[in-house]
Amino acid sequence: MDMEILESIVIGAGQAGLSTSFHLKRLGIDHLVLDANENPGGAWQHRWDALTMNDVHGVAELPGAVAPARDDQRANAVVPASFAEYERAGSLPVVRPVHVDRVTDEDGILVVHAGEREWRTRTLVNATGTWSQPFLPRYPGMETFLGEQLHTVDYPGPEHFRGKRVLVVGGGASAVQFLGALAPITDTLWATRREPVWRDDDFTPEAGAAAVALVERRVAQGLPPQSVVGVTGLMLRPQEREAERLGAYSDRRPMFQRIEPDGVRWADGSFERVDVILWATGFRPAIGYLGPLHLRSEAGGIQLDRNGRGTTAVKDPRIQLVGYGPSASTIGANRAGRTAAVGVQRALSSLVTSG
Repeated sequence: MDMEILESIVIGAGQAGLSTSFHLKRLGIDHLVLDANENPGGAWQHRWDALTMNDVHGVAELPGAVAPARDDQRANAVVPASFAEYERAGSLPVVRPVHVDRVTDEDGILVVHAGEREWRTRTLVNATGTWSQPFLPRYPGMETFLGEQLHTVDYPGPEHFRGKRVLVVGGGASAVQFLGALAPITDTLWATRREPVWRDDDFTPEAGAAAVALVERRVAQGLPPQSVVGVTGLMLRPQEREAERLGAYSDRRPMFQRIEPDGVRWADGSFERVDVILWATGFRPAIGYLGPLHLRSEAGGIQLDRNGRGTTAVKDPRIQLVGYGPSASTIGANRAGRTAAVGVQRALSSLVTSG
């Protein structure tokens, strides 16, 4: 077992982790980046082949680099390739694959456990995102359904669904995109817990700032964060207009009461046959491995400093969280990477002073 004590460890090598590593290196802070994937690219490498760079909301440039072009190339190839080149060009200290099980505190030193391997560090940056933690709600009868049940994380692309009756569940951007791709080629239904909130105005910087502020307030109170996208409202892109013309968005149903072998039973007792239930129900932060550090507040989330605008865990300033809450976007992750690196520097200085 390596007994070296690092100044910092970053867990996750997606946009947030690479941005943090760049800034840590710039500050001269000795660190490693531990990534669970076998190859560079973060969650992008696991997205479906039909998703092109024109389909994504946008990929911000990493610090000191240029963002990939918006075109018809596959996002699951373009973004991982750009991340791999960024790691190589910057000589970033990424170790993979490393599946972190837990982080413990041993006499003031943080110990990162990954199977039989351990690393010791004075500070830690969580940059694990959400892709590995899909959220699937529980409904009566789920286990009896004879068709397919897929989550966003399992989405194989639109051609898989041709000729099948598909129920899309969820009120966010992913559900809108799935309906946009599927309605022109097969029969679709849409169910959400709440009436979708549409916006028909331009998404201005002011609107974006207001949305981020809502998430910041939750994080400042120690509440579990909401998605920034989830509070901005929904907009249709040009590639979804055909689905709109076909009525895919106008015939939204409230949630069903139960699932049966061949479909779903609505609250009014009526039955709808479906072949596939596509759960576009979002993700949760992948922070379970931090459990031994007891960072969660009574409200269920991890409270961050600076009224939710920072990255430092209030309960333990040695811990930074990037890609969490208000920084859960590519632009937000970049900014949070710099903030986290400064937070690490501040924590190390504090440890020296107190020591």
